[in-house]
Order: sequence, then structure tokens, then C-alpha cells
Amino acid sequence: MNDMIKIQPARARRRAFAAWAVAQVPKIRTVGTNTFAVPAALFTEAPEDILIGSLVDGHRYVSPAEDAASSELVGVATPDGFREAVPGGPLPEAPGNAYGPDSTPVPDAMEGGDSGGPSAETPEGVFLCTTCSREFTSERGRDTHSRLKHPEA
Repeated sequence: MNDMIKIQPARARRRAFAAWAVAQVPKIRTVGTNTFAVPAALFTEAPEDILIGSLVDGHRYVSPAEDAASSELVGVATPDGFREAVPGGPLPEAPGNAYGPDSTPVPDAMEGGDSGGPSAETPEGVFLCTTCSREFTSERGRDTHSRLKHPEA
């Protein structure tokens, strides 16, 4: 099994990383212009300062110190104060109307709003599929779609 971790060091730390890489036995290989293939067992031995700011397997490297300092969501701020977060619990209700005074309600499809079907006013140059209401820029495109996707119609 080939357990290699691809590391792309930060620009400012490339020389230091390369110096560390060639000092290893066997030397660490490059797999791209700025990317090194580090054996997984050797990755844990890499000095912290050469990894800061690098991409490790496409993800930003997070040092253990930075990870411990990051805050975790432990509650929800409400107008009445801080409330402890409960996973799977209900969200806090917004006082009064959650939308601003200039907001426009979106019609619900089940309450007589737009059902998604073809409208009576189709703009010029738009050709709707009569079965699924998909829009096309040409009759030929619409007809080809109808033959392929709706052969029963």
C-alpha cells in the first residue's frame, strides 16, 4: 500500500520544507512543481514550522495549537441572553416578524402560487416543453428534448 501525503508548502516556507525533505533518508520526492509526496509515517515527524500555511492533501494545514484555540459553538445568542445549544433541538423563535418591513412574501405553490407549469406569457425566443415546462432557445432543441425525454407524449 502506498500511503503518501501530498504537501504543498506555503510560498515563504518552501525552501525550509525542501531542505527538510532532502535531509530525509530516503529523500522525499516531488510530485509537482511545488508539491512533495511525504510518507504518512514521516509526516508526523515533520517540524511544525515548515507545515504552517501549507496545503496537505488539498486541505489547509491546521496546527494542533490552532485547532485547540478555535472556538466551538456552545450556545445561541438571543435577545434574552445566551442559551445553550442543544443538538437536534428547536431553533430560537424570532421575536415578532422575522422579516423586515419592506419584505415581500413569496407565494407558496400549494396555496395557489406559481405551480411551475407553463405560463400564459412566454417571452419571445423561449420555447417551453409542454410536458415538463423546461425552457429552450430553439424549437429544434425543444423537439429533440421531447423525443428523448418524453417518448410517450
